Amino acid sequence: MRRLQRGFTLIELMIVVAIIGILAAVALPAYSDYTIRAKVTELILAASGFKTTVAEKSQSDGTLGSAGQGLTVATGGRVTGGSVTPGGIIAISGSSASIGTAVSIVLTPSLTPGGRISWTCGTNNNSVQWKYVPAECRK
Repeated sequence: MRRLQRGFTLIELMIVVAIIGILAAVALPAYSDYTIRAKVTELILAASGFKTTVAEKSQSDGTLGSAGQGLTVATGGRVTGGSVTPGGIIAISGSSASIGTAVSIVLTPSLTPGGRISWTCGTNNNSVQWKYVPAECRK
């Protein structure tokens, strides 16, 4: 006598549920890190206006001596603090309330031969923050 299969067995359904559970256990932390990285990118974008101002001032003076003079970082959105030194070093920070974890980004300018400005991005050597920042800031 021929038997027709009418659906899935209990074992097959349990295997599917287990696979979905494993995938969810891996995907949720990865998604959480991804959303924090997207918010940290907003911190870097907030610093880009200061980068332009520091670059213009240093190009007109030929030095970074007073390139950041008078610049202040306004808090708001994801930015919870920051500063710009007279030498043009930009520090922007976000708190765990605004981003999901405390992150600090430091952008340091340097003049290269020919008068061009090179920017170095870092996290003040805080390796805990490295998984949340772009690759060029992992210093």
